Amino acid sequence: MEPFKKVKSIITPLDKVNVDTDQIVPKQFLKLVKKTGFGKFLFYNWRYDEKEKIKSDFVLNDSKYDNSNILVTGDNFGCGSSREHAVWALLDYGFSVIIAPSFADIFFSNCLKNGILPISLDPKIVEKLQQQELDKIEVDLETQIIKTCSEEISFEIDPYKKKILLEGLDDITQTLQFEDKISEFERKSKVPSVL
Repeated sequence: MEPFKKVKSIITPLDKVNVDTDQIVPKQFLKLVKKTGFGKFLFYNWRYDEKEKIKSDFVLNDSKYDNSNILVTGDNFGCGSSREHAVWALLDYGFSVIIAPSFADIFFSNCLKNGILPISLDPKIVEKLQQQELDKIEVDLETQIIKTCSEEISFEIDPYKKKILLEGLDDITQTLQFEDKISEFERKSKVPSVL
């Protein structure tokens, strides 16, 4: 996992509530064995019609958002099943920050475990951000500030979750920080063989 510091980007406004993980990445695309390659399936049923032709009226199909790293969306984002593939699809597509009034708990946790910064903000602030879609904003994790062209917005994050994002620590690297203590425990607690 890459360390997270700052992201400066235009936002992609997804004005939808209760977006579930099956909408984020449909179940038929969960066959890949790596965490990469899911970006092309992100919001698949909204991006493509039944003949797999691009729907021109869906926000991700508008080329002006091609390089956006910040998704700003509605309440209860990531609800539904606990599939981590949804986060992998968002990350593989290029999103590193998701801003919404609220998130499903497991989805929120999966974001943090995979290097995406989920930010919960007041619905009125989220709506205001969606209207600034073509202005670049900066999300600074160290200072916990979102800078727009007209204001600075502070956001909350658990201190430990902030640390793991800043240092790029996934579950395995967090465990490996205690490798000496784990080895010492294993050495001390060896039970003599009875055979």
